[in-house]
Amino acid sequence: MGVRVKPIVLLLSLVASLPVWAQSRFNMTQGVTDISQKVYGLHMTILIICALIGLVVFGVMFWALLHHRKSKGAKAAQFHESTKVEILWTIIPFLILVGMAVPATRTLIAMEDASQSDLTVQVTASQWKWHYRYFDEDVEFFSLLATLPQEIDGSLRKRENYLLEVDRPLVLPTDRKVRFLITADDVIHSWWVPAFAVKKDAIPGFINEAWTRINQPGLYRGQCAELCGKDHAFMPIVVDARPPEEFEGWLTRVKAEQAEARAAEQELLAMEMTMGEMMTLGEQVYQRHCAACHMANGEGIPGAFPALKGSDMMLHDRAAHIDIVLYGKAGTAMQSFDRQLALKELAAVITYERNAWGNDTGDLVQPKDIHEARQGQ
Repeated sequence: MGVRVKPIVLLLSLVASLPVWAQSRFNMTQGVTDISQKVYGLHMTILIICALIGLVVFGVMFWALLHHRKSKGAKAAQFHESTKVEILWTIIPFLILVGMAVPATRTLIAMEDASQSDLTVQVTASQWKWHYRYFDEDVEFFSLLATLPQEIDGSLRKRENYLLEVDRPLVLPTDRKVRFLITADDVIHSWWVPAFAVKKDAIPGFINEAWTRINQPGLYRGQCAELCGKDHAFMPIVVDARPPEEFEGWLTRVKAEQAEARAAEQELLAMEMTMGEMMTLGEQVYQRHCAACHMANGEGIPGAFPALKGSDMMLHDRAAHIDIVLYGKAGTAMQSFDRQLALKELAAVITYERNAWGNDTGDLVQPKDIHEARQGQ
């Protein structure tokens, strides 16, 4: 004889098992900020409510099917309107929705309150990288994918954080309210870090606000969550959260380094680089920033990205070449590299493109040529 399990016992056992499922890797992560904890708590509250509703509704339905089946001689009741039933099935769902809306509204309001921040960071997206600028600190940099190309093509074993590594993470202090101003240079992107419960679209011409207060130091990873082009999968986010005193030390050091780099660029204006030096550096810059679209052999992708090998611009129009590398081309995937590359890197990659793959123009672009182009000379 089988053991009959009462529906109420089954219901209680399923509800009791929800905390175990809450820790499952299939569930939403709890995160490391107060807001992420509120979002997680809201998620679990709504999940439990929906689970209970489903269990009650389907439990009653299956009980009715079993206990009022034809084989037991049951006959269907004949009735039409019932004012009491209609009032009940209107009021009860309404009260449930109100009960769900109150905590949801509180959480959403808290998520949108970016006022009284301790630090503001501008996040600018472009295909396929992030640019970070710390307001009032004179510090800014680009953050690019650091996963090796050999891992992507399968010739090297993929590491633990495959496609989630960057050359320069966004460094933030813990226990401080950080406001993000998020925008984009080209197409729509989305800045998403699950551990912070922050996901905000980056839209050209618009600035969206978000904020976070990180409770625990550590590395936190995210990705662009908007399909933004062919290299959408190669646009990770890494946030390095540090204690406030350690963050201040990092900020002071980076400010000094960037000030020195700007001073060094000014010294470059009086220097003449050799062709060999510029070709070596230019090839490195090209492989890192340009080869994904124009290919390592300079032949591009027909119909998508133009070839540089043998192109009319490479062979005959040096000024237009400098201009498009500096400022990009509107309406295309060709973005501006003016802020992304140093003065010497810009000169080197243009020199390389004008002399590689048989182009052999003999043009040697110097840093002062880039400076003059910036000044409109």
